[in-house]
Amino acid sequence: MSSDDDIEDLAMRLTAGDRRALARAITRAESTRADHRRATEALLARVMAGTGAALRLGISGAPGVGKSSFIEAFGRHLTGEGHKVAVLAVDPSSSRTGGSILGDKTRMPALSRDPNAFIRPTPAAGSLGGVARRTREAMLLAEAAGFDRVLVETVGVGQSEYAVDEMVDCFLLLAAPGGGDELQGIKRGVMELADLVVVTKADGALEGAARHAVADYRAALGLMRPKHACWTAETLMTSAHQGRGIDAVAEAVARQHAALAADGTLAACRAEQARHWLWREVEAELLSRLTTTDAMTAERARIEAEVTAGSLAPTVGARALVRAFLSEE
Repeated sequence: MSSDDDIEDLAMRLTAGDRRALARAITRAESTRADHRRATEALLARVMAGTGAALRLGISGAPGVGKSSFIEAFGRHLTGEGHKVAVLAVDPSSSRTGGSILGDKTRMPALSRDPNAFIRPTPAAGSLGGVARRTREAMLLAEAAGFDRVLVETVGVGQSEYAVDEMVDCFLLLAAPGGGDELQGIKRGVMELADLVVVTKADGALEGAARHAVADYRAALGLMRPKHACWTAETLMTSAHQGRGIDAVAEAVARQHAALAADGTLAACRAEQARHWLWREVEAELLSRLTTTDAMTAERARIEAEVTAGSLAPTVGARALVRAFLSEE
């Protein structure tokens, strides 16, 4: 994928919906090699015109809430309606190998076999917020390949909600039955990000608790200022095991997306997300060059040694590093 011909060939196969081409493109996008980064940038330049038409949905929730079960049931419902679904599932990373720990294809076996679905587990690899740095690029590549529903599953709850909210149209927060006790475990800020709250596992002995949880979440959301003027967050409940409530969630997601598109909110949000992505990349690129430039090796070592010894304040050391880097440039 180094020559212009190779990039053009990959772009053609990608836009034709070739799943292997999509997988290869995402693998290269995730690479830290300089030649792979240049090739990815060239590829994105060729396919950008074919992106932006998909509905982008972020899905998160506490560990054990049933994200994989919900996504599998939800994804199969969407493909049954004729949609092409890409699931970008950001897994926790192994500190030893850097690879994904959970392996989402094993957690979503039925969906992984669906010809209209594409599942891509990506190791978070230490990225703040549980969203890999290249998730945004993977999302654009999936859209270019013809996937009209892109689902981004994040790690855990907390900072991950803020990270995924900066790249999707609709943010869906999954919550397990637990009513008031469960509400205590979710920060108000996280609730304010949600466009939809979905109480899972609403079956068997937990169905009653799920109904109480729905009432509690609706009451809590009613006390918060709406995230968008055109949309009031809704609370629903589902049973992935029994397949109940999945269609209602799909309908609510579609209504939310249509409401945002109708009054210009969707376009404004995506423009702001693109601006935010730009500056995140600027920050990451500057940090990468600051820590890898050979000419800075000695200065980095000297300042780090003084900071760790306690003879130099970290803030003073940071400014000295930046000044030294800019003078080198």
